[in-house]
Amino acid sequence: MRLIVIGGGAWGRNVIRNAYELGVLAGIVEGDAERAAAYAETYPDVASFDDWHQALTADCDAVAIVTPTDTHHEIALAAIAAGKDVFVEKPMAPCAEQAREMAAAAAAAGCVLMVGHLSLFQPAITRIADAIAHNELGSLLAVRHERLNLGRVRPDENVTWDLGVHDVAAMQYLIGCAPTHVRGSAFRLLGLSVADDVQAQLTFAGGVRGDLHCSWLWPETQRRTIVRGSHGMLVFDEAEQTLTLFRRWIDAESRAHNEGGEVVPIDSAEPLYAELAHFAARVVDRGQPRAGAEDAVSVLETLERLDIAAAE
Repeated sequence: MRLIVIGGGAWGRNVIRNAYELGVLAGIVEGDAERAAAYAETYPDVASFDDWHQALTADCDAVAIVTPTDTHHEIALAAIAAGKDVFVEKPMAPCAEQAREMAAAAAAAGCVLMVGHLSLFQPAITRIADAIAHNELGSLLAVRHERLNLGRVRPDENVTWDLGVHDVAAMQYLIGCAPTHVRGSAFRLLGLSVADDVQAQLTFAGGVRGDLHCSWLWPETQRRTIVRGSHGMLVFDEAEQTLTLFRRWIDAESRAHNEGGEVVPIDSAEPLYAELAHFAARVVDRGQPRAGAEDAVSVLETLERLDIAAAE
């Protein structure tokens, strides 16, 4: 599989590095002359382009789009029309309507379209998904995500689309469906035109509860996933990269049980490397990728529902 990475900025450099280590990097598109020169020096055996239109005529199987969100739709549709498989960073598009168009185009062309929902490749998240699938916690009751920090503010994109997209994707992946009901509250504590602190409550099939809190204005960095089941709980501290199993629950007679807990070993593999390896494998075998187009469209639809709910 030969991959051209379109966009070599802050996150693009990580995609480029991992693609190179994976042995699939065939080209880099970077319009900034200084950055392009640096990449040419670091990766002298890799083709260089200053325009993505040129890259789509090159000999490659796929492209990775690591550009501003509002460019994803145009570049992805052009790549699909050129017969390329596509990996596009999150969010898939600035709105669900554009995302649906991208998904439809890929399906019609028979192209693989995968979205960079990196959280789905966190070893702890895949371990939690396995625990849920094998009923290790009993019946699934609730999933909570917290993504809070004194963060990089995006004045043109609210905090849910910036940070919460990771957790909505992970929540729907772990629970296995989109929410049936959505409620939320949004705050503009910084006086911006976009929300900088959002809290949301989601209800899923079977009564499973989802909670989300994301903020750019927080005194500490907190990135946690808390999964509660009828016979145990798991807590993933993303900042510390620890996964802890708590054998604690309340039975049908309202009696509390505490049988202690333990740290669960998790793989130390870099999620981005695993994500790109997964994409490369799907390009080869033509299988359905994790974080495929339809899943990513569903995430954006949920984000739009959160925007509406939080504005009420």
